[in-house]
Amino acid sequence: MIPEAVPDDAGNARPISADEHEAFAEIVRRHAGIKLGENKRQLLASRLQKRMRRLHIVSYSAYHRYLTSHMAEELPEFINAITTNLTAFFREEHHFLYLRRHFDGLPAGARVRIWSAGCSTGEEPYSVSMVFRESAAPARGVSIHVTATDIDTECIARAQSGIYELAAAKGLDEQRLARHFLKGRGGNAGRIRVRPGVCELVSFHPLNLLSDWAVDAPFDIILCRNVVIYFDDVDQKALFHRFAEALKPDGLLFIGHSENLLRVSDRFRSIGQTIYRRVK
Repeated sequence: MIPEAVPDDAGNARPISADEHEAFAEIVRRHAGIKLGENKRQLLASRLQKRMRRLHIVSYSAYHRYLTSHMAEELPEFINAITTNLTAFFREEHHFLYLRRHFDGLPAGARVRIWSAGCSTGEEPYSVSMVFRESAAPARGVSIHVTATDIDTECIARAQSGIYELAAAKGLDEQRLARHFLKGRGGNAGRIRVRPGVCELVSFHPLNLLSDWAVDAPFDIILCRNVVIYFDDVDQKALFHRFAEALKPDGLLFIGHSENLLRVSDRFRSIGQTIYRRVK
């Protein structure tokens, strides 16, 4: 269990103060676009503690001084510490059922470019690759490439390895597990590795959605699921406008189950199940 406080400069345990929370929250908002309101104060504190222990820093104020004086090297570590990375293979399965039908209907020889924006540890883009390989499209000469990005550099490194605990595949049937994964043996028992044929369709890159996009647009499909809920209204509107610009005409945008584009963007039309088509 993570403790709810860390020692201050005098060695006395205390929770993070409102002023300390606001100072860190402003850095998060400015550099990552993520809103951490007062209700997230203890969440922020718990996320920072592991990083502070690694640096042998015992107070929030001391860590803030360290962060601001070593911004170039420490900011990525700080962002990695506070970002949320909840994901799973084939999460929100209806999206992958739709993708399967979409791939099956593509004309022979089509080349499809897909962006997984906010890919976390890689389960989403690998799931896209897997469902493509399960479809009839490869036999007709259809090809895809998935560009996968995330602000968290540690997540990108884990995703590139393609190695997961066996528990990460919970819910996958045995046929899908055998087709797309290799089971570890010996010292790697209890782990699985994504097969090379799945990996070769995906490339991973670190990227902050609020900065310049070093991606090769336009895309046929963009998945940005359960990411923008952490952004404020202004940043959400700007982000969906940029997504529209990064999509081909009639391109598809997939968002999370708790998100919608009502009063956020008029450049997309809902086609159901949190899937949108670019119309402007």
